[in-house]
Amino acid sequence: MKIAMDKLCIVFSRAFDVIEEEQIGASERHSMRVAALCAKMGKKLGFDADALSGIATCGMFHDNALTEYHLSMQNDSSGERNMLLHCEKGQENVSWLPFRTKIDGFILFHHECGIGTGPFRRRDGEFPFEAALIAAADACDVDNRFQAVPPKDLPALRSKIDRLADTYSTRKAIDVLLEILDEEVLESLRDENISRTLDNDLPRWEADITEPGVIRAAGFLARVIDYKSQFTQKHTSQIANRAWLMAESYGYNEENKASLFLAASLHDIGKIKTPIEILEKQGKLDDREFKIIKNHVAYTRSMLNEVPDFELITNRAANHHEKLDGSGYALGTNAEDLDFDSRLIACLDIYQAVSEPRPYHDARSHEETISILRDMAEKGFIDADIVKDVDSVMAEYSMQNVPSPLDEKV
Repeated sequence: MKIAMDKLCIVFSRAFDVIEEEQIGASERHSMRVAALCAKMGKKLGFDADALSGIATCGMFHDNALTEYHLSMQNDSSGERNMLLHCEKGQENVSWLPFRTKIDGFILFHHECGIGTGPFRRRDGEFPFEAALIAAADACDVDNRFQAVPPKDLPALRSKIDRLADTYSTRKAIDVLLEILDEEVLESLRDENISRTLDNDLPRWEADITEPGVIRAAGFLARVIDYKSQFTQKHTSQIANRAWLMAESYGYNEENKASLFLAASLHDIGKIKTPIEILEKQGKLDDREFKIIKNHVAYTRSMLNEVPDFELITNRAANHHEKLDGSGYALGTNAEDLDFDSRLIACLDIYQAVSEPRPYHDARSHEETISILRDMAEKGFIDADIVKDVDSVMAEYSMQNVPSPLDEKV
């Protein structure tokens, strides 16, 4: 099975944009604009399709470790060291993607500038030119909010960018940005146009679902989703790990294992849009709050629907709150319309939510968790046979995390 990586990466970028807006006040669709600017600069420089995919995707993912950075900020007051970690972790994360070209240092050095005041104190010529291009697009968009600049202000904008070139990035990178920054490009960066712009500018990029880079990318996004809240830092990752373990126990082939792992990793991507105060509420949710949190399933489906030929994975990801008796949400789907993997992910989602510590309950043992799942199966909510299988496979991991397949299996 082939995955349209360019489209899937755009979906990922939407998640990053929500996080950036929430955590550092970056404007909406910032990551998408950085990607578009990088693609336009790459085309201006004559990059081939693989090189364009590399720089545009790194531009799209330049702040992929932002949630991990903010978590470290809570635990360590050394902001400079945490910025280094943010860049280092971001490079490590993006290196998992199945690129067709080298992207060494593109994200690691995306906060460096010509005068050496970045976190690594690198000067012009001491880091990859591609990193300087990303830095130019990133810093200039953050400082000037390109999507809101009226055409009449373009000369003043260009003058400002030219004057501050060495603080934004390097002189050479800023010169390339200024070469492509005209009224047409500004218009292409507007919120209402940016999706179409990326669709036109990003080269088509496919990867086989069994490629290690695809599996690792799914695991990486699971961590991004998990870091949304301090109380769910392992929720998605553990469901994906448990899904892989169950797939192995059922004797799935490599493609089916990868498909299940990807669906489990993406099942809560819509939760990115759930307000943090609801995710971390200590007590029971009221009706309004519960309605808001239920919307994450619809968001998951709508986001993944943007990826072509992805229906099977989308359905399995978005069906995780459906029940066999039709009492679940968001579609109220009945048993006959829920395939085996949808039922499995639903069971694993409940297992993880019940067993992990939450603001409103302590961690539970395997025995306590399975008892709750059995009760739900008896009431006709979830698949009783799958509950038996989960009981058999997960018993040895009571009160423990299931190891990731990323290092051992791919």
